[in-house]
Amino acid sequence: QVQLVESGGDSVQAGGSLRLSCAVSGLSDGAYCMAWFRQAPGKEREGVAAIDSDGSTNYADSVKGRFTISRDSAENTLYLRMNSLKPEDTGMYYCAADGTPKMVAADFGYWGQGTQVTVSS
Repeated sequence: QVQLVESGGDSVQAGGSLRLSCAVSGLSDGAYCMAWFRQAPGKEREGVAAIDSDGSTNYADSVKGRFTISRDSAENTLYLRMNSLKPEDTGMYYCAADGTPKMVAADFGYWGQGTQVTVSS
């Protein structure tokens, strides 16, 4: 059974930093694309960052230069380092696996339950 478990969400002031983690179990060999999505209240889920099995990355324009996605294949863990956080980064952040770097939510087969990030001004 595949499980994705996010952690690291918190409430921070604008300009602060957070690191999200996603522990993956039930998927072997790391030959799949993983991504972070977020969803703010009343808005659609949007792709934030993706990392493919070869290490190539893709970022939403709104987070380029501030967020960094990485993965530790040995630990089966996905990370999202978020710097210079803004109030508009507030939302539930979801880890997803087995999709494509284009970050289309419908393409991803596995999802975590989410971790809340709140950024206050």
